[in-house]
Amino acid sequence: MMPFFSEDFLHFFIELAPNNHKDWFDLNRKRYEENIKKPFYAFTQHLIDKIAQSDSAFKDLQAKDCVFRINRDIRFSKDKSPYKLQYSAVIAPNGKKSQAVNGVYFEFGPEHVRVYGGIYEIEKDDLELIREGIANNLDEFQKIYNSNQFKSHFGSILGEKNKVLPSYLKEAASKEPLIYNKQWYFFQEFPAETIFDPNLDQLVLDCFAAGRPIEQFFNQFIKRV
Repeated sequence: MMPFFSEDFLHFFIELAPNNHKDWFDLNRKRYEENIKKPFYAFTQHLIDKIAQSDSAFKDLQAKDCVFRINRDIRFSKDKSPYKLQYSAVIAPNGKKSQAVNGVYFEFGPEHVRVYGGIYEIEKDDLELIREGIANNLDEFQKIYNSNQFKSHFGSILGEKNKVLPSYLKEAASKEPLIYNKQWYFFQEFPAETIFDPNLDQLVLDCFAAGRPIEQFFNQFIKRV
């Protein structure tokens, strides 16, 4: 694969950090369109097309449905900086609107390249179903996250935890503390310069493949589109 990104992809965000305001952005808008947005959309579509070759759930997906805006949501934030300092996308069957546990999220910036999977946000009813699913399938769950493939890519499953559980889950949770989680996500981090690697697409796809068994495990218990 020929690299999609120029060095200005990283330089743009490095310069944006101390100039995070609309005046600077407007002066650099053409640069943003050509060196950030355009190649990132092209790379995202390239990945979608690769994934769709083996999974028809992704076949009609477009990059515009997957790439997040560079504008930050500042409505409830003390930090009123208008722009993010990295670019990101989620490739899932319904793109950014997807609730499915079936996809890959990635973000590129001057600090790192990160590729994520798993569950980050979940409704209360689905949370209980996941916990019950883990409790009733401890061996299967532990085998997946202890596999060499998963551990070599992600290390471990992360996420915030509840301190209190329903009493019927406590015995299983004594054997599997991840039942206390209210998120189950994981990521692999690479140096920022990885965006110039001709194998960048395969690195992201390998992460997607490594995280897929745990996502398929979760999908036994909840059905989200």
